Amino acid sequence: MAQSLESLVLRHTHRLPSPSGSAGQGTVAARQFDAALATVGFKLSAELLARLSGLSEAAVLHTARRTLRTVSEMTGDHVRHNTYFIDFPANVPDTAEFWMWCVEDALYDDTSRENVSGQLRHGVLNLLDLPAYGRYRHTYEDLLAAQDELIAAAGDRVTVLHLGRDLDTELTDLYLALAGSTTPLGEDDLRDLSVLAERCALGPQPESVPVREIRAVVNEARIRAGADLLLDTVTDVLRLACALSGGDVTLREPTRFRRLSRPLRRALLAGLDAVVAANPAKLADVSAYREPFKRLGERLHPHEYPRWPHAADVFAVARGEKEARSFDSRIEQLLDGADVRGAVKLLESAPGRLFRALDLLLRVSAGQEERDAVVAAAVRVAPDVSGRVVLSVREHLHNRERESDEPRIFVNRRGRAWVTPDHRPPLPAADRDRLIAALDTEMRRRLPVPARLLLDPDVLDVALPLSGRATAAGLGVLPRGSVSPVDGEHLRFFVYWKQTRVTTDFDLSALLLNADYSTDSWLSYTSLTTVGGTHSGDVTEAPDGASEFIDLALDRLPGTFVVPQVNIYAGEGFEEVEESFFGFMVRDAAQRGRPFEPRTVRMKSELRGAGRVALPLAFRRGDDGRWHAKWLHLHLRGISSANRVEENQVSVSKAVRALVEREQLTVRYLTGLMSADRTAVQLWNGGPVPDEPVLYIGLERPEGLHPDSQVVTLENLRDLIPDRVLA
Repeated sequence: MAQSLESLVLRHTHRLPSPSGSAGQGTVAARQFDAALATVGFKLSAELLARLSGLSEAAVLHTARRTLRTVSEMTGDHVRHNTYFIDFPANVPDTAEFWMWCVEDALYDDTSRENVSGQLRHGVLNLLDLPAYGRYRHTYEDLLAAQDELIAAAGDRVTVLHLGRDLDTELTDLYLALAGSTTPLGEDDLRDLSVLAERCALGPQPESVPVREIRAVVNEARIRAGADLLLDTVTDVLRLACALSGGDVTLREPTRFRRLSRPLRRALLAGLDAVVAANPAKLADVSAYREPFKRLGERLHPHEYPRWPHAADVFAVARGEKEARSFDSRIEQLLDGADVRGAVKLLESAPGRLFRALDLLLRVSAGQEERDAVVAAAVRVAPDVSGRVVLSVREHLHNRERESDEPRIFVNRRGRAWVTPDHRPPLPAADRDRLIAALDTEMRRRLPVPARLLLDPDVLDVALPLSGRATAAGLGVLPRGSVSPVDGEHLRFFVYWKQTRVTTDFDLSALLLNADYSTDSWLSYTSLTTVGGTHSGDVTEAPDGASEFIDLALDRLPGTFVVPQVNIYAGEGFEEVEESFFGFMVRDAAQRGRPFEPRTVRMKSELRGAGRVALPLAFRRGDDGRWHAKWLHLHLRGISSANRVEENQVSVSKAVRALVEREQLTVRYLTGLMSADRTAVQLWNGGPVPDEPVLYIGLERPEGLHPDSQVVTLENLRDLIPDRVLA
């Protein structure tokens, strides 16, 4: 268990909890550990190296074994990455030439000759019936023997591991950070929070737990530990019931409620009763989730507990036996009657909902006086709106400046994307600009005013993480909409998957688009080579795991965009396979090496999401010839089987265009607001750091920062999102 907890801290913070063990002369072992880390793109900070050097050799080796296992998983080096063509990226044949070779091989094979001959006579050939197609023809050891050693380069990734405090302190701090997050967490972070909450339920707690689904995870641990619950809506109780049943706390998917013990039933009913007794208007929230509440009532048996009559009212509303008009229905009635002022007055009691309705209210207002009332109300309630919502509306208003009929992209909580033309009339420029100015003022008021701000320039174009669902778990992963430079001569991306029960075929492909988003060409199992690009070969099953790669010489590529995609051709989905991940590497042409070299990995992310086509990111060549990555984290629905790049190029092009053309709020926006107020700003390009405390914002923590410095990196970037400022 200690190993998994240390691993959890390391993954989230890039800190190694202070190693324990007997004192000794561990210098040699510590340096060997550091050298081993270098092969997977990591190194020990000077402070951590010094700490390990003072321990015994046995203690250092114990720490090294556990740490190397974790960082290997972080980069994807914990599995064996074989390729169909053993010399990849060299000696990859033309597609037609390769298929002809497979046919010839099948005709010489007694077991396949008759079947393949019959198919050829009818003019249709199934590649999967060719014995030589889609299955590795050599072992992983054969691959290693055929490949040259990787030549180290200055541009190889180096991720520094820092010395942390003791394990208990690190776990508590991580729990407080995740539980108190002002933005929703991704599924992997929610699972980690569940582990932490079970351990920390009776210890220090965050000042508040503002995100509802996070609160459900925390409440699950608290109810099992006998602690008081954090409840202020009936939906909080419903989410908690879902957590106790192993269901979906986001309420996106239906939960099959388990039979609950009497103590748990009593706790849930008492919680419902207290919420409604304190504010009977909360019953209006039931209508949004009538069916889940009905099913929950069948498990809780509220009729057996007459001492909690308000809890019984919840289920009466769900069954339609008691009326409780929902807030949304009241707003809808007012707007149907063209009473914008009345709707605004009612919405002021729910500031977050008012903000989300601003675009609609401005569009349906009858004239300038009504629009002035809408803007004035928004300004009044702005201090009571969460920072995440303020920033989301600010980003929305900025993008409304674009002309109508541009594609509009929608992305649900599971990453499923769809695109539609935007036929909304434009917002009046003056009203939009007044709102933008007011929201900027509100954000500036909430942000800290550090005496000194130290900025890594590479973080400036990282999109603000307004939701953990807009990213994926992994190494070097940026939020959806972020832009990051791609330096190097060769770009290589990869996919790995391992099926759970049935034969599963993932196909790595790349769509090459022109500046107008039209198709130039593609790389896939049907097109193994193109100008500047090579595919590693199609693998059609993965009982022991399988990998596919695409290698690109960036200076030779046609077009403007490269869009890697993972298509599910057959078998299990992204959430059904035992394991799957995507990533990319950057190399110089002379480096050579295996198809997969962990220290050249710039990004590795888990592949999880709805849909049969995954679009992790896109690469774009600028007018200056330099390439940048635009992070997508999208899934398209696709079809049930045989998804191919040729068939989905139109839908992929539309999704890429819609997201690339949309402008996200980035770290540059927030730091610009900070620097406007008495803050000295310094860009850090890898040199010495100041001796005084600073607020450092960057992709990774530099060594030597003053111990009183506040540090914001990718691991805790959500801390930049300011919540409400309490008086």
